[in-house]
Amino acid sequence: MTIAPAFPTLPQSEGAARLVTLDILRGLAILGILFMNVDGMGASIWGRAPGALGWSPPDQIAWWLRQVLSTGTARGVLEMLFGAGLVILTDRFAQTGGEWQVMKRYYGRTIILFLFGMVHAFILLWPGDILHIYAMTALLAFLFRRLTPRWLLALGLSCALFKLVSGGIAYHESVRTAQQLAALEAGRSAGRPLTPADRALLERVAESKAHHARSEAATQALIAAENRARNGTFMSWAGAQWHSMREALSRGMYPWFIWGEGGCILIGAALFKLGILQGNRSQRYYLWLFLCAYAVAGGLRIWEGWEVTRFSDAPQASAPFHELARLVMTLGHVAFVNWLVTRKTGALLLQPFVAAGRTALSLYILQTIICLWILFPPFALGLYGKMTLMQLMLTAAGIDLFLLLLANLYVRRFDIGPVEWAWRSIAERRPLPWRRRRLAPIGIGLGGMAPQ
Repeated sequence: MTIAPAFPTLPQSEGAARLVTLDILRGLAILGILFMNVDGMGASIWGRAPGALGWSPPDQIAWWLRQVLSTGTARGVLEMLFGAGLVILTDRFAQTGGEWQVMKRYYGRTIILFLFGMVHAFILLWPGDILHIYAMTALLAFLFRRLTPRWLLALGLSCALFKLVSGGIAYHESVRTAQQLAALEAGRSAGRPLTPADRALLERVAESKAHHARSEAATQALIAAENRARNGTFMSWAGAQWHSMREALSRGMYPWFIWGEGGCILIGAALFKLGILQGNRSQRYYLWLFLCAYAVAGGLRIWEGWEVTRFSDAPQASAPFHELARLVMTLGHVAFVNWLVTRKTGALLLQPFVAAGRTALSLYILQTIICLWILFPPFALGLYGKMTLMQLMLTAAGIDLFLLLLANLYVRRFDIGPVEWAWRSIAERRPLPWRRRRLAPIGIGLGGMAPQ
């Protein structure tokens, strides 16, 4: 049995059909991503360890909820949708041109998105921008779009599996070193002289501790410098934001970003080709998928959270599973939404997020404007560094509620968000229609069960 889409397929301003379930996922994800970004906007982007913004019971609740349900999953959903968009767009481009034209149009569109990301990062001053990373990644993901779902999944999981294996090896080495140190100390207590191997072990451990101490000192220096700058003048704030971008580059974080985000984009392309992302499987299928995904990923994330909140230097056995747990939890969210839209109450609850999905890029930019230019700059309200984690999460919830209302009011009159309009108009080299065309009312019909 397959499920007819819970929401109708509607035209968009470019003339391409869009699946409303994907809009719901996009809307939920773009609003959810603020819960991950707000503490890097309202406090130091480098000081995001547990307890950095307070560890009262409310802060602990906020941290645990985010740790288990949210960390990395909002961007995970967006990455999977980016993969679906890669398939949809290139298939549509192929209807009017050959391979060269498909590449030219897709690359042109993606390069423009990269430039938008640069404006977001260096003009609107958000060093956590994801647009330029998605754009760089999409340029590579394009080359693999014709692969079968099996190969797309294999490549998409490669980063998570590499981190699982390499992290497992590192954990094993840490445990073995700890055991060797314990044996060495026991031998010294019994009067056994140090061997050359013992001295080499002690030197290696001392160097590792010194490296960790230098890294921690550098991070604390970054936090202190950012706090001074973001409580200073406009220019000191801008300089701090630009410095954070340069620091991310100098630490070699981008290759990992591109590999990890690219893997999720390829997984999204595979799930779209399999009909999973857009709701083409049975209600029972999605029910079991989200239950299993939540059980597996939830268990792994609770384990990781428990190890992290011990605030110990002991090796963490859960660390190698971090990326894999993120992907599984993301899949669980996708399955849960696809199951929920088949329920009458669920469809009603999710309807407002259609508008958020259609204006997602504009809402993402508005999140930055509200947080960085109104709430937390050294001018305006000047609330930087003055909120605990729970207060920041509640602030994010309030902003999202406002943006959700704004999006629903906006789409009553307009077909496309302003930032989306600018992006697509530049890509198409013509101004696209903006105002909403007269369409039949949007229904909530649940659709029927159709035989396979």
